[in-house]
Amino acid sequence: MAKYRKLGRTASQRKALLRNQVTALLNNGKIVTTEARAKEVRKFADGLIALAVKEMDNYDTVTVTAKVPRKDKDGKRVKEVVDGKKVTVYDEVEKTIKKDRPSRLHARRQMLKFLYPVTEVDPEVRGKRKASKKVDMVKKLFEEVAPKYKNRNGGYTRIIKIGQRKGDAAMTVILELV
Repeated sequence: MAKYRKLGRTASQRKALLRNQVTALLNNGKIVTTEARAKEVRKFADGLIALAVKEMDNYDTVTVTAKVPRKDKDGKRVKEVVDGKKVTVYDEVEKTIKKDRPSRLHARRQMLKFLYPVTEVDPEVRGKRKASKKVDMVKKLFEEVAPKYKNRNGGYTRIIKIGQRKGDAAMTVILELV
């Protein structure tokens, strides 16, 4: 007996399909798909969420000094003339940053290896470059999804059957985060 469903696809197509659906599930919270696909997607999604829950608080807070360019009221960099050249003026600012411990860094890289990059487009301002923004899925997993499931031991997804598809009578389901 096989350890996974082949879903009628070659290995590379199957991997791409699963990566795509897991990314969509974690980004949107729920997806509509067939029952067989949902059962496969559930395995990967639950694994990624479990990894995020495990490594959620595994970081050190560090204070660093950074050089930041001074800006005027319009948001443009302030320049001054030094030895006949225009030079940007920098201010030193203290910032606190999260520094991942090695196991969290490894978990982050494992997630980046599996999840696709996501770009969200503002529906009101379609067609403009500034309307789209990249979503950091790993950050979303660590900061939004993992705290929700901190006290839960697995079972992060739910499958709800919604009936058969009209064309081929495949059982369709809603796969959602609990």
